[in-house]
Order: sequence, then structure tokens, then C-alpha cells
Amino acid sequence: MSTANQPVQQQSSLSFTEGFLLGQLSVVILIGAFIKFFIFGDPPSPETTASTRALARRNQDSPHGRTFSINSSPSAAGKSDTFLPSNILRNPPRLTSPIILRKTYYNVDAHQPESLDWFNVLIAQTIAQFRTDAHQDEAILTSLTNLLNGPQKPDVLSSIKVTEISLGEDFPIFSNCRVHPVEDGSTGPDGARLQARMDVDLSDLLTLGVETKMILNWPKPLTAILPVALAVSIVRFSGTLSISFLPSASHPAPSSSTSNATPPQQPLSTTPTSLAFSFLPDYRLDISVRSLVGSRSRLQDIPKIAQMVENRLHAWIDERCVEPRVQQVALPSLWPRKKNTRGPSSEEGDGMGIKGTDPVRDVREEARREVEEERRRDRESWEREAAAGTAEGLRWRSRAEGGGYEMPGAMPM
Repeated sequence: MSTANQPVQQQSSLSFTEGFLLGQLSVVILIGAFIKFFIFGDPPSPETTASTRALARRNQDSPHGRTFSINSSPSAAGKSDTFLPSNILRNPPRLTSPIILRKTYYNVDAHQPESLDWFNVLIAQTIAQFRTDAHQDEAILTSLTNLLNGPQKPDVLSSIKVTEISLGEDFPIFSNCRVHPVEDGSTGPDGARLQARMDVDLSDLLTLGVETKMILNWPKPLTAILPVALAVSIVRFSGTLSISFLPSASHPAPSSSTSNATPPQQPLSTTPTSLAFSFLPDYRLDISVRSLVGSRSRLQDIPKIAQMVENRLHAWIDERCVEPRVQQVALPSLWPRKKNTRGPSSEEGDGMGIKGTDPVRDVREEARREVEEERRRDRESWEREAAAGTAEGLRWRSRAEGGGYEMPGAMPM
């Protein structure tokens, strides 16, 4: 009887051992597959990623259509015909987009794309000056540190320290510029809006490196601290840039009176001329991410972290300046003003020819004008006090005018 039960017990113990080993082996295989394919898996090629993102952007924007208008504003509908322009200025003929193209001899269908070599030189000079200014002082380092440690910083991160900044050495190249009218759903009496499209390509190495610590505060504060170092580099950016001008618009200012009486004529509120720019959805952005996680046993260049950073950077760009979204920048007034004039004055220029701009002399002239303006304000205040009949005001007025008047009984000065 005992000999008959012995094989059954051995078989049951073997089946339990085999099941336990198989379970442990399956868990190890799942963990290994997760680490290999989700953490250390090879990311797709940049060409595949760029085409996939461009297709996703088109599919995302196609159901909505492009029926919006960047010229529309909440106050544009409140325009009234009661605000008539002055009759002194002669009304020029309305300049529509076809008239502008005809007067500038630009044929949209036959004009060849332009190279924009002169524009590349101006942009390169501007960027070179920006890089020089950034190396002279540490303003960019202070600004980035304050931005990264601002209120939007997650609580799980400690203080973020900037370890590396590289502004690159090359410059963007603009080419293949062409102008064409754009129908944006709100074509007014001036016709379609003119838009310039140009190709932009930048192959450089713009790097930002930071280091911080991830703090685990559960189940108790400072349960674990994990050092993290990250360096993000933009290797290449290419795409199509769209630029257009939005003219200034005048509309009535909002009224605060609620009475039924006829309100007085309200002043016009003017929206300044702005520059609108955006990128087409088929742009390409190649990023290189270097990561280092841990203090003793460090994990280097984890592909999953690189994909997370790349997705976040693409989402940041798509939400701001990728069509149908645009960025609008208000342009300053281009009307000639005296305060913006640089060069020799009219007295110095007579009979002497035109000289180059002297920054030291400009600073001295500006300081002299400020002193004279301050003296003039002081003299006016003294005169107001004298008109009030105060003795102190009379004394200051006599001193300012240089007269010989003295108060009776006053000590000689």
C-alpha cells in the first residue's frame, strides 16, 4: 500500500517543482523582453520618424479644415461707419493683392524662386552677434536656470543645474522663396493675403545639458534619490517657413458708459502691424539625447528617455508654430523719428561732410540733453512756486534768472 502511494507523491512533488520553475522562468523572460524592447530597444530611423509625424499632423488637421483667419479679431466686427477719416489726407486707391503684384512686376505663376543669399548674410550677422553677446556675459545661463527652476518644475525633481550650453557654429540657410496669395476663409475687399514661403535648413549642434535628482517621497519623505543627467542636442532642422504681414486695423475703443444719451465720439484703437510666421507640418527635426541615470550602477543613453524627450519637443513646436497655428510678432513703427536718428547733427554737418557715427559723442549728447531737460523742469517748478507768492519761490526764481533782486533784510549771497 505504501509502495503504491510513493510514486504518486513523487509525481506531485515533481509537478509542483516544474510549475514553480516554469513560472519563475516566464517572469524572467517577460522582464528581459520588457527591458530589451521597451527600454533598450533601437529607435526608428530619423526618416521613418519624420514621415510618420508629418502624416499624423496632416491627419490631425484635415478634419477641421482651414476655415480660420489670422486676420480676424474679436473687435474687428465692431467697426462702425460713424468714424469717418479726415478729409485732409487724400484717399489713395485701394491696394489689393493683385494690384500689388502687378505694380511690383511679380508673376506668381511664372516667377522663379529666389535664393535669398542676402537674407542669409543678414541672419548670420544677427546670430553671430547674439552668440558673441551670450559669451560676454552669463545672462543666457541665468535665464535658463531661472526658467528651468520656475513654478512649472515638477515636485519630484530637485534643483536643476545647467551643465552645458552650446549655441552652435553654423547658420540657417534660407532658399527657394516664392510668393503666392492665400485664401484663409475671410477674404476681404483687399483680396487674398500674400504669403512668402521659403525652405530653411540648419545642420548644426545646439546643445543644452542639465543635471538634477529625482526624489521619491513615498511612503515617507526622501525615500530614494536618483541622480539624472541629460543632454539634448538639435542636430538638424529642415522645413518650409511661411511668412505674411497682417496690416494694422482701427476699431472703436470699448465704451464704459451705459446711459441712453448719445455718447461722445470715441477714440479709435489701432492694432499694430504684425508679422505672422509658421512652419508646414512636413518639417524634420533630428535630435540627439544623451542620458545618464544612477549614482553607482549607471544606465547610459536609455532609448526610452530619448523618445520621451523627442516627443515632448515635437509637441512643444506643434502647439506653437506649426500650421494651422501661427506666431504673431508686433512690428515697431517704421516712421522716421528724431530719437532714432544717429550721426552728426545739422550744425556739425554743415561744411564738414558726412561723418561716421561716434557712439561716445552720442552718449555725451544724450547726457547733455538729459541735464538740460532736468534744469528746465527745475526752472519751471521754481517759477510755479514764485507765482504762488512764497518767499522761498521768489528766492529760487531770482537765483535762477540771475537777477539782483533780494528780499529786504536778506543777507548778501
